[in-house]
Amino acid sequence: MNSDVTDFASLAPAYPEILMALGVLVLLLVGVVINKERSPLVSWLAVGLLVATGLVVILQPFDGVVFNGLFIADSFARYMKVLVIGGAGLAMILGMSNAEENGVHKYEYSVLAVLATLGMMVMVSANDLMSLYVGLELQSLSLYVMAAIKRDDARASEAGLKYFVLGALSSGLLLYGASLIYGFTGHTNLGEIVVAIANEGRSIGLIFGVVFLLAGVAFKISAVPFHMWTPDVYEGAPTPVTAFFAMAPKVAAMTLMVRLVMDTFAPITHDWQQIVIFLSIASMVLAAFAAIGQKSLKRLIAYSSIGHVGFALVGLSSGTQVGVEGVAIYMAIYVGMTVALFACILSLRTADGYVETIDDLAGASKTRPFVAAIMAIVMFSLIGLPPLAGFFAKWQVFLAAIEANLYVLSVIGMLASAISAFYYLRVVKVMYFDEPKDEFVTVPGELNVIMAVFGFLIVTFYFTVGNPLANLAHTAAGSLF
Repeated sequence: MNSDVTDFASLAPAYPEILMALGVLVLLLVGVVINKERSPLVSWLAVGLLVATGLVVILQPFDGVVFNGLFIADSFARYMKVLVIGGAGLAMILGMSNAEENGVHKYEYSVLAVLATLGMMVMVSANDLMSLYVGLELQSLSLYVMAAIKRDDARASEAGLKYFVLGALSSGLLLYGASLIYGFTGHTNLGEIVVAIANEGRSIGLIFGVVFLLAGVAFKISAVPFHMWTPDVYEGAPTPVTAFFAMAPKVAAMTLMVRLVMDTFAPITHDWQQIVIFLSIASMVLAAFAAIGQKSLKRLIAYSSIGHVGFALVGLSSGTQVGVEGVAIYMAIYVGMTVALFACILSLRTADGYVETIDDLAGASKTRPFVAAIMAIVMFSLIGLPPLAGFFAKWQVFLAAIEANLYVLSVIGMLASAISAFYYLRVVKVMYFDEPKDEFVTVPGELNVIMAVFGFLIVTFYFTVGNPLANLAHTAAGSLF
C-alpha cells in the first residue's frame, strides 16, 4: 500500500498534466450528459480547469524527470506553461461572447481546446523524441478539428483540410528526422543524445536528422519556408479559433525549438545556428514584404505572426543564455499583444458580421474610439516603438544577437522592422483618417476589460511588468544551462 502512495508522490512534476487530463475527461462527460447544442457551462468549466492547472504550475513548483526520462519539469518549462495556459484560456474567453456565429459554441470546441493545451504542455516538458511527438500530435489533431469546427462554412472546412494535409507532411518530416537521430546516436532521450553526440562527434546522418527535425518544428511555429498554411488557415478559421492558433501553439513549438537546440544539440551549435539564422532572416524579410499587399485583416495578422517568429528566432540564433531570455520575454509580450489585438477585432462587429478586410475598419475612431485607440497602441507595439512593450521584446533579442556578434542578422532585422511599420501604420491610418462606412454594433463587456488591461500593460510595460518578467525569464533560461 505504501509503495503506491510514494509512486503517486513521485509523479509530482507531472501533476498539472495529470489534473488537466482527468479534467478533460470530466468535461467530456459533462458535455455528453447535458447534450445541448450550446453549452456555456462547459466553456466556463474549461476555462476554470485551465486556471486550476495554471495555479498548480505556479504554486507547486516541482522539478524533476518522471516517466523514465520522458518528461522533464524545470523553471523554463513552468514559465512557458503559464504562457501556454494563459494564451489558451484568454483565447477561449475571447470566443465566448458571440460563440454561435463563429460555430465555437459546441461543447466539443472547449474539450478540444483543453486537449490541445494538454498536448502543448507535454511538448513544453518533453525530454524524449517519443513524448515530444506524442505531445505534438495531441496538439495538432485537436487543432485540425478546431480549424474546421464551423462545419457549414466552406472556408473553415478548407482551412481545416489544408492544415491537416500540410500538418501530416510536417509530422512526417519530424519523424524522419527523429528516426535518423535515433539511428545515428542510438537514443531517443534528449539527455542521452547530448552525451552520444559529445562522445561520437557529428556525423552527416545526424546533421540530416537535425535538419528534418527542425523543419518539422519550424512548420509548427510557421517559420518561412514552412509558413504556407498560416495565411490560409488564419483567414479561413473562425476568428476566435485564429486567436487560439496565434497564441498558445506558437509558444509551445518555440519552447520545443529552444529545448532541442540549446540542450540536445548543444555540441553541434555551429550546425543548427545556420539553420536558425536562415529561418529567422527568411521569416522577417518575407513577412515584411508579403504583408504589404494584404487586404484581409486576418491574413495580415498571419504574416505579422510569421514576422514575429522571425524576430524571436533572432534571440535563439545567438545560442546563449541571454538569447533564450530574449525568446522567453519575446513570447510573453507577443502573447499579450495578440490577446489585445484579437480582443479589438472581435469587438468591431458590423451588422453583417465581423470585420474581414482592413478597409472595414474605416472610421472606427469616430464610432468606437476606445477600441480604435487600443488597436492603434497594439499596432505601434507590434512595430516595436518605444516605450511600448513590443520595443523591449525586440530590444532583448537584438541585444543577444549583437552580443553574439551576429551583426548582419541584427541589421536585417532592423530593416525588416522598419518595412513592417508600413502595413501596421496603414491599419491606424484607415481607422483614424478614413470616413466611416458601416456602423459598429455594441459588444459584450468582457472584451472591453481584456482590451483595457492589456492596453494598459503594453503602454506601461517598462514600469509595471518589465522587471518581474525579465527576472522570471532569467530564472527560466538559467535552468537550461
